[in-house]
Amino acid sequence: MAKVKKQPRPKAETPKGFRDYFGAEVTERKAMLDKIAEVYELYGFDALETSAVETVEALGKFLPDVDRPNEGVFAWQEDEKDWLALRYDLTAPLARVAAQYRNDLPAPYRRYAMGPVWRNEKPGPGRFRQFYQCDADTVGAPSVAADAEICAMLSDVLEALGIARGDYIVRINNRKVLNGVLEVAGLSGDENEAARGIVLRAIDKLDRLGPDGVRALLGEGRKDESGDFTKGAGMAAEKAEIVMGFMEALRPTGAETCARLAELVEGSQIGAEGVAELQQIADLLAAQGYGPDRIVIDPSVVRGLGYYTGPVYEAELTFDVQNEKGQTVQFGSVAGGGRYDDLVKRFTGQQVPATGVSIGVDRLLAALRSKGQTIAAQQGPIIVTVMDKARMADYQTMVAELRQAGLRAEVYLGNPKNFGNQLKYADKRKSPIAVIQGSEEADRGVIQLKDLILGAKLAETASAEEWKDNPQQIEVPRTDLVSEVRKMLART
Repeated sequence: MAKVKKQPRPKAETPKGFRDYFGAEVTERKAMLDKIAEVYELYGFDALETSAVETVEALGKFLPDVDRPNEGVFAWQEDEKDWLALRYDLTAPLARVAAQYRNDLPAPYRRYAMGPVWRNEKPGPGRFRQFYQCDADTVGAPSVAADAEICAMLSDVLEALGIARGDYIVRINNRKVLNGVLEVAGLSGDENEAARGIVLRAIDKLDRLGPDGVRALLGEGRKDESGDFTKGAGMAAEKAEIVMGFMEALRPTGAETCARLAELVEGSQIGAEGVAELQQIADLLAAQGYGPDRIVIDPSVVRGLGYYTGPVYEAELTFDVQNEKGQTVQFGSVAGGGRYDDLVKRFTGQQVPATGVSIGVDRLLAALRSKGQTIAAQQGPIIVTVMDKARMADYQTMVAELRQAGLRAEVYLGNPKNFGNQLKYADKRKSPIAVIQGSEEADRGVIQLKDLILGAKLAETASAEEWKDNPQQIEVPRTDLVSEVRKMLART
């Protein structure tokens, strides 16, 4: 009889391009999102949650990494009928919602959304296939006043999180201006659609690749450090320089930048429209007190997604950090967005103006950590130790009293045989206090409170005299559990 082959054990490892988040990381993220939500709600935006799964048809084909299988999304076919996919951003689902509930929603509809998105992209350092986004959008507002408002709100969000002026800048451009430049450069028309997509992605990588890298992508293509070759747009050198001139059109003031852009798009109606919209946005922001120390017109901002139709914007953190190679670099972009007037039209056949911003939650959280400005990590729970398994009801009563007083607490539910292991557990949980009561203490109606935070500090630095003056463990009446715990916490 053939021997049955044993099934190998599954590997306990996170899939490539994904990661796990533990206690403090989750707590910090939630605290940051709560602060962002306060600003969004201050501006009159309402919360919306959509399904993580959409039909591929509803999502559309807008991802910049279009050369990968399934157009960069995680997709599967259900019952040999519809293809479904995990959402790759929070904007495409909003377009579906705006179309599906158009008769019930207010117009304009202002919503914000927060949650994970998934992209079937090549993972790398700091680049994951699942990440969080935090969006705010206005659907049904044709005026660029809506774009100006989003940029002002983005500035307010960054400052509410503790990022000072001078450490960030919000940059604004207009895809209509770029379309005008491409028209002047001879890349208008359906036959040049693929080349235009390559140009957009190339410009969007200016900060990472530099001018020479972008020039290569505008021409025949570029080989990266790993040897992978990216096909270029195939533009002639003189035409490519028109695009490079567009990216280098930034001037000291918004008015001067707009004047230079007007020169570059001369002869293009769509380009002239874009320049006029940029000037209007600059005027609106200036009237509200958002000057060039916070928000600027910058032609280098393009945004890689293909659904943008007008103003586009990006928030960049300008302070220095150390990268993986130990080099000093600026932190870079943490948020971006723009106007997408044709996205809802895919469902309704009618153009519905829309604009919005998406914050990269993980990148922004990393930036706050690098500045030491995250919300303090949540303190661990008070640990009620177990000295006698037969008295578990007594220990649970203590925990209930602490929780009813609003104090985070738990009973040790592991093997209580080794008391030292209980204290090691409390240390791993970053517990501030251990509550101890054996049979002898129970008979006398007292408990022991062990200050674990003070104990750790004293173990590191204290002299013998300081140990005497700062007892880390005290005995108190059982009836005073809550009040004495509060006193001890107040000293930590």
